Amino acid sequence: MRGAVWMLTATLSAVVATTAGAQTIVATMSPIEIAVACAPPPTFSAVPEHAQHVAGAQDPAPRMMFGGADLLVLDGGTKAGLQPGQQFFVRRPNSFGTYHAQPAHGRGAKTLGWVHVVAANEATAIAQIDHTCGDIVAGDYLEPFVPPAVPASVEASDVTGEPDFGDLGHIVNGSEDRSTFGGGDFALIDRGSEQGVVPGQRLAIYRDLRKGGLPLVSVGEAIVVSTSASAALARITRTRDAVFEGDYVARRK
Repeated sequence: MRGAVWMLTATLSAVVATTAGAQTIVATMSPIEIAVACAPPPTFSAVPEHAQHVAGAQDPAPRMMFGGADLLVLDGGTKAGLQPGQQFFVRRPNSFGTYHAQPAHGRGAKTLGWVHVVAANEATAIAQIDHTCGDIVAGDYLEPFVPPAVPASVEASDVTGEPDFGDLGHIVNGSEDRSTFGGGDFALIDRGSEQGVVPGQRLAIYRDLRKGGLPLVSVGEAIVVSTSASAALARITRTRDAVFEGDYVARRK
């Protein structure tokens, strides 16, 4: 490993110079697009199988956290499919715990930023940080970078349509595994494309006060930004009160 990193470092300047024109650099994104890219991916799954990881940084002093203009050393190279110009999200799994009396439940991941590969040999690669959403540390994993597709009117609240109470979902968690949310925040819900949830879907948020005879009370509105099979990322567009983990979501029809 040390030899591979040394050889890669020795040729890095030349490789960067020859690949600079071919790098796929993140296009200029709007503030809301950056916010969506920094939000959690719409999944509760664990680290993808065969994912590459951050091994450290090209720095003479050992450090625990990386950011800014750091060059990151990755634990895979061309044999793992890494090539100069490729872009990746850098992510870290959230903790596992219980949710609504269910057994151990995946809590998804946090997005720390995105990078592009500037040099690679068979065993190792070097990546340049393009943007940071949080501190990157050794062991964080990579997923292919996909520019966010932001639904129209994602920043507006729309209460058109009646809430469907026949298939209620729940607010699960959000960035940094948060459990409390306000307007403009992103939250994961436990309904996805398998349940018919699609990007742009409007959601009404309700709470059960758990007092005899009282109906669910409205606490806010949200819009779905992205989905996987069993989960979705939603942006909260309006609140009457803080939104909590466990609050219900109902699709507006």
